[in-house]
Amino acid sequence: MAMQTSDSQKRATMIDDKVRMYLLPLLFNAAVRAGASIMQVYKNLDDYDISLKDDRTPITVADRLAHRTIREYLGPTRIPILSEEGREMRYEERCNWELYWLVDPLDGTVEFIKGNNEFTVNIALMENNVCIGAVVYVPYFGKMYVAGRNAGAFLKEGVAPDAGASYTYDEIVCGWTRLPLPREGRHDHLRVAVSRSHQTSETHEHIERLRARHPDLEVVEQGSSYKFCMLAEGSVDYYVRTTRTYEWDTAAGELILAEAGGTTRSLPGDAELRYNEADLHNPWFVCRSKYCEL
Repeated sequence: MAMQTSDSQKRATMIDDKVRMYLLPLLFNAAVRAGASIMQVYKNLDDYDISLKDDRTPITVADRLAHRTIREYLGPTRIPILSEEGREMRYEERCNWELYWLVDPLDGTVEFIKGNNEFTVNIALMENNVCIGAVVYVPYFGKMYVAGRNAGAFLKEGVAPDAGASYTYDEIVCGWTRLPLPREGRHDHLRVAVSRSHQTSETHEHIERLRARHPDLEVVEQGSSYKFCMLAEGSVDYYVRTTRTYEWDTAAGELILAEAGGTTRSLPGDAELRYNEADLHNPWFVCRSKYCEL
């Protein structure tokens, strides 16, 4: 007897096909093009035209150029964009969106300004406020992390910033590596990631509680959503965040980590992060890699 397929299973299959064959190249190419905009500024300008947003965090000309690049490339999809550089959009305008892009065109602006190369482009495709496809691009290192819900997480290396990027689906999947990376795995000591530029006394207290049980604990400082990617790789085990983040800071990285076998939970509360809320701030959270035994 043939197995019956439920409507929800059919719908999930349709969504996977769309992400795989149509939406994945859009995600991928938008991030690569935005990375080109960022690197043009990073390598060629001495003046980043730095100003402060309402929350007193910095914004540069690179943030603005990357946002414009993504908006122009994804605009023809007619899927609305919720972006760090478009956060003034009222909740009443977006609360009923079924499908939208959630974008941080330059995550790690502080690291960009410091010149330490630890910045990313984050693009998530959200359906009913659940991320179904994601990329995190690290333009300085030419590394692209990709995930589709229920389809796995992958790393493609050697992806140079390109203002005219037009990768096809076949070109994207050729030579990528499933996460976590085979060379990583359980470490002989706990490796804990923290934000390089956004630590608090609560961060340090949390780490000291871990150190009481794991005296050989190693702290790894890292900027931007690259920390999610390191967790997905398996190169670090745990990440604690006790300072302000927004939904666009986490959505793409969270899916990449989840599809690599890891988890992200609120702190305290041990709950899932929620998206497209009236308040776009995230709670504090902790992340664990697939191999983390905490």
